[in-house]
Amino acid sequence: MQIAIIGCGIVGAAIAYELSQFEGLQVTVIDQKPPAQASTGAALGVLMGIISHKVKGKAWRMRETSIATYEEWIPKLEAVSGRKIPCNRQGILSLCLDGDDLSIWENLAKVRHSQGWQLEVWDRSQLKQVCPQLNIEKFIGAVYSPQDRQIDPTTLTLALVDAAILNGVNFKFGVEVSGLIPSPSEGEKIEIETSDGKITADRVIIAAGLGSTALTSQLQQKVDIRPVLGQAIHFHVGHALGNQEFQPMLTGNDVHIVPCGAGIIPTTDYWVGATVEFPNAEGNSLPPDAELLETIKQQAISYCPELANATITRTWSGFRPRPENRPAPIIEKLPGFSHILLATAHYRNGVLLAPATAIAIREMILNNP
Repeated sequence: MQIAIIGCGIVGAAIAYELSQFEGLQVTVIDQKPPAQASTGAALGVLMGIISHKVKGKAWRMRETSIATYEEWIPKLEAVSGRKIPCNRQGILSLCLDGDDLSIWENLAKVRHSQGWQLEVWDRSQLKQVCPQLNIEKFIGAVYSPQDRQIDPTTLTLALVDAAILNGVNFKFGVEVSGLIPSPSEGEKIEIETSDGKITADRVIIAAGLGSTALTSQLQQKVDIRPVLGQAIHFHVGHALGNQEFQPMLTGNDVHIVPCGAGIIPTTDYWVGATVEFPNAEGNSLPPDAELLETIKQQAISYCPELANATITRTWSGFRPRPENRPAPIIEKLPGFSHILLATAHYRNGVLLAPATAIAIREMILNNP
């Protein structure tokens, strides 16, 4: 079976790698840019799975599947690709502010324990002892998730591409898709018009993020995906904040403080982000909001006062693909086209949900040949 994947961000690369492990599938990946550009290159790679409040249904199953799959994938990908994938294995620490209800977290910790996962609720004294860099008066406690991770999305995507190539996947970078021509007969191949000529496939997987809207519009089945802008700040502190031996990703009130290079080198730099800036009514992105970024910055400094003396080396902005008027992500057959699958619009959870998405697509293909 010939499979074509349009888009090589983290989701497209994960699907390619997953499918490459099964005989009888010839996989081609097409992207007009090099891998890990667009939304993947604009992600902090924070995997908030176990610490998520999702406890049942598809939303939880996908998170659980992804967290477990990454534990298998990362050592395999590092061995095969020769790349060291920056992965912070020291977990996520969610800071609880005045007004937060710790009993909700305590109940969630019980649920996670019954599901075989760890979650710890700390009081203020525990938090102060473990994270002396924090302005402890701001917090009533914290929730620690030791099994959640933070991964470098770009290196991870490149490793997935390397591994997929070794398994026989054909990647076409710098190639633009201009249209899809499905056959009127069920079971016939689909023609993909590209800047490098026509490609035929038995199945097409659209994993093109914001580019998915134009492709589906050509087939009169528009999937409306809007760009949500995010901004972040890179701080050079010059030393580790708090205990150098314990550098989890910190989050509070949707402000993330992410150690850079954790797990590989001693941490001296941190990402702080990210804003959430919605498009206008027409769906067009607005310019980055400097005031929102300053608010994020000041909130982070109020959490970790040492950041006030750090050097800001750069700021960053990028888009996340958010589906309009429906939940993210979209993983399904394109209505009216049984051989065209959608794996797109993950919004802020593309890196987190990439493995589960790849497994879902694999099952859709192998269970419906």
